[in-house]
Amino acid sequence: MTTNAEFFGELLRHYREAAFLTQDALAKQIPCDRSLVARVEAGTRVPSDSFAKKCDEVLDTGGVLGRLWGRVDWYPDVEHPDWFQRWVDMEAQAVALYEYEVMVVPGLLQTQDYARALLSRRASGDLLENRVRARLSRQPRFLAEGGPTYIAVLDESCLRHAVGNPAVMRNQCAHLLSVGRLPNIRIHVAPASRFELTPPNTSMLLITLPDGERWIYSESLTRGHFNNDPDAYAEVSRIYDVLRADTLSARESAALIGNLMEEYGDDEPAPAERGHLDQEQLQRRQRRQLPRSRPRVHLRSPRP
Repeated sequence: MTTNAEFFGELLRHYREAAFLTQDALAKQIPCDRSLVARVEAGTRVPSDSFAKKCDEVLDTGGVLGRLWGRVDWYPDVEHPDWFQRWVDMEAQAVALYEYEVMVVPGLLQTQDYARALLSRRASGDLLENRVRARLSRQPRFLAEGGPTYIAVLDESCLRHAVGNPAVMRNQCAHLLSVGRLPNIRIHVAPASRFELTPPNTSMLLITLPDGERWIYSESLTRGHFNNDPDAYAEVSRIYDVLRADTLSARESAALIGNLMEEYGDDEPAPAERGHLDQEQLQRRQRRQLPRSRPRVHLRSPRP
């Protein structure tokens, strides 16, 4: 049975080939990493609203892909653990979400391969696939045009903690760079090299609901913890604001993520790509390399 993602991918492939564009050429015009185009066409990656609309623009489809994206139920019948369902319901209503994460990339920013590799440490088979789908089901609202404000501060350990393999990590970095360009999303990195920076040793989540109610959310191993005490929220919010002010800017963070992406290399395709990339037989693999954004410092020689 063809999934919604596979149907969308086939339609995208049809319009791309009708425009006589390779996956790499389309990726450069969006712009995004070529692997994103490949995965969407293979039906292994759910596209964002902005991706669909940009493809409409580049391929001159008359808006077909964007309209289809808005009508598709990308993740029907997903189930979340009982202790997590309350948070998912709140997240679905959020007007603003502020997050700090250590060790792993936040669920709202994970790629399918990253989520699968991470969750496979505790699950397998159908249970694993159900958990991956449930995690990804939370993302479309934040990736859609006009989505809620989402500010994520990532400890550098999130980008260096090995999950899956180098290809998975490289594609995860590429995804962060892509979603970080959305107008409602900002990604900041707390670098390990700043000795004066003393970030919390635990994750933080602050949410604002449409009625103005504000909540703090945290997790233990088997349950979620909610707190809407105004004094507690004010204290955690203050800690978060100071942390965010002391981290790299969104532009500087993108440069750091781009550098790490290069370190992970691009020789090996991620698992979901294998067997799907028929265009690789027609084109040489030329991945777009992100320029390093670090300014060059020219030191003058001392005068004699």
